[in-house]
Amino acid sequence: MYDLENWKEQLLSDIGDKRFKHSMRVMETSIELNKKYNIDEDKLKTAAILHDCAKYNEDKYYNLYGKNLESYQKEFKQVLHSFLGAEVARLVYNIKDEEVLDAIRFHTTAKENMSNFEKIIYLADAIEPKRDYPCVDKIRSLAKKDLDQAMLYSLDHNIEFIISRKALIHPLTIDARNFLIKEKNE
Repeated sequence: MYDLENWKEQLLSDIGDKRFKHSMRVMETSIELNKKYNIDEDKLKTAAILHDCAKYNEDKYYNLYGKNLESYQKEFKQVLHSFLGAEVARLVYNIKDEEVLDAIRFHTTAKENMSNFEKIIYLADAIEPKRDYPCVDKIRSLAKKDLDQAMLYSLDHNIEFIISRKALIHPLTIDARNFLIKEKNE
């Protein structure tokens, strides 16, 4: 499945060198996080390298593949690329594995009842080595020990950031946080 040699030119054209390097770091981080979980590395590398494949081209890809999304998704511009990215991965990069597509789809919003595979991609994107924001070191530390704790901490801070910007919070993000809280309290 993972075929960077055939994807690299299209990816660089779509997302540029800086975002491509970010995706490479996400891939390396996902492999590091996976050491405890033994998830198929080929699938992880595929999801990681393609997770931002629709970034910077939301209008183009929305015109091509937006019909495959629920209409309300367009309201959430900051995360639209993740939902479009799953469609681009499927239709442009010929990815058929639903687990890979879901990891791409939910790498910005999260969702309730995420698999470890999805959590690793979400967290790898949040904590790759060049990420630099106030709580990133705490998330990095938590991610090495407990994916759920890292997810909850990351979601809490992401929600705080979104609120501070007076932006819309995607309902899946709220659902993901609530699910983790309920699971923690059981």
